[in-house]
Amino acid sequence: MTPNDKKADTAAVAPSNFIRSIIDEDNRSGKWGGRVETRFPPEPNGYLHYGHAKSICLNFGLAEAYGGVCHMRFDDTNPEKEEQEYVDAILEAVKWLGFEWGEHLYFASDYFDRMHACAVSLIKAGKAYVDSQSAEEMRANRGTLTEPGKDSPYRNRSVEENLDLFARMRAGEFAEGTHILRARIDMASPNINLRDPAIYRIRHASHHRTGDAWCIYPMYTFAHPIEDAIENITHSVCTLEFEDQRPFYDWLLDALATEGHFPRPLPQQIEFARLNLTYVVLSKRKLIQLVNEGHVAGWDDPRLPTLVGARRRGFTAAGFRRFAERIGVSKADSWIDMSVLEECMRDDLNEAAERRVAVLDPLKLVITNYAEGTTELCQAPNHPLKPELGKRDMPFGRELWIEREDFMEEPVKGFHRLYPGNMVRLRYGFVVKCTGCEKDAAGNITAVLAEYMPDSKSGTPGADNYKVKGNLHWVSVAHGYEAEVRIYDRLFAHPHPGQRREGDAPDTERDFLNDINPDSKRVITAYLEPALKDARAEDRFQFERHGYFVADRVDSKPGAPVFNRTVTLKDSWAKGGK
Repeated sequence: MTPNDKKADTAAVAPSNFIRSIIDEDNRSGKWGGRVETRFPPEPNGYLHYGHAKSICLNFGLAEAYGGVCHMRFDDTNPEKEEQEYVDAILEAVKWLGFEWGEHLYFASDYFDRMHACAVSLIKAGKAYVDSQSAEEMRANRGTLTEPGKDSPYRNRSVEENLDLFARMRAGEFAEGTHILRARIDMASPNINLRDPAIYRIRHASHHRTGDAWCIYPMYTFAHPIEDAIENITHSVCTLEFEDQRPFYDWLLDALATEGHFPRPLPQQIEFARLNLTYVVLSKRKLIQLVNEGHVAGWDDPRLPTLVGARRRGFTAAGFRRFAERIGVSKADSWIDMSVLEECMRDDLNEAAERRVAVLDPLKLVITNYAEGTTELCQAPNHPLKPELGKRDMPFGRELWIEREDFMEEPVKGFHRLYPGNMVRLRYGFVVKCTGCEKDAAGNITAVLAEYMPDSKSGTPGADNYKVKGNLHWVSVAHGYEAEVRIYDRLFAHPHPGQRREGDAPDTERDFLNDINPDSKRVITAYLEPALKDARAEDRFQFERHGYFVADRVDSKPGAPVFNRTVTLKDSWAKGGK
């Protein structure tokens, strides 16, 4: 199969959507000569979140499917909010999701000279002018959705005057806010974004890459189309909030192409619906508030919908890619339930995670007819679906930890676990019969007593002699070890945090912070089987019965891993709540 055959074959079997249809038509018409180049262009002013994961998977996935390339580009046009820390974190997150950009790593700041040249060219062509109105005056003259705007009194400055003022802006002669460069389009346009939008503003701020070389910076809406054109992007895929900006995107590139800056055909902007996910907030402002006010423990808090938080929680890159494929791409806004993302993680972890045993709410079980000081090994499979991964030893002794909920002195109907007189199997071990319990002075149960059946060990012929309904997990008291385990749940208890609900006071906004789930994090001390003691940071396991857990990538130490619950074994939020 040739590379071109492979490209066509990959595109043919990939899930179809309206963006692929556009690309397919472009390929049929020969518009780009079969070339597909996309880009992922974050601003380096924060950490990526779940919504960015969808965009990353889409842009890199499209390029991969059509044998093209996706550019990794930073739109660093706002020096006041950008830091190298965010650049590094974004690159790490994209790599973690499994995507590479090779030589195609770019920064908008690399193009500042060319953007400045484009602005000068627009001034010379009479398509841009320096406005000296105040921000308040510009706002007042902009008009409304139903009323046209008013021309600036400076709109008809001569080309020479505009060039002089812009050069002096560039030289640092003016204070911030005294002048701004605007495109000259149409103040009566029904699209407010075409009412002479600002394209350059004065900012006396040091840039994280260019230092103090510039004191004027391009607006994002001006810079972005130019970046696409410089990099020969074919399909510029972005979210729906930029749909109203597309006419300016097209106007600007057409004007610059007319002035000889870029060849045709020009990049095409295509919008898709952003990710709307229940039980989270993806607003950058709200995420910053959660961090700054201490509602979460930093940007990598496992409850926060950032990718660095998701990674620390144990969410997988493959799970995010599975999620992006499952929800697809649409032009219409819709809500995706958090359970869909969680189920994608379960599907991936069920295949990938080895099994281990942990007792999260320990109660001691004493096997009274088992010799003190005696230990024997039981065998447990590392993965029931992957026998090639082999088995591990689980030490069995006289004293074991079991889950507290596995014993009832007076059982309710349908309870098949331990209670006086009942028999259960200790998973991978022996059948035991409960003979009673011990209590302290206050009547609290401190230990469960049982006798074991020596011929009932799992994996031996005698195991078939006993038919029991209960099957309990356990950890040897002598060989297991204490570990910190963090039980994470959804950060918000309501599917739409901050949404007004019946009973709220009229004419008031509901504070999204009021919807924080008070049980979103619990820290417990659990007993783990000895095989878990050697877990390395980011090793993932299914704790049988309890869910999927990961060794914390920050707080785990050699021989002392700390575990975070990634997700439960099944959806505990079904039917509207826990």
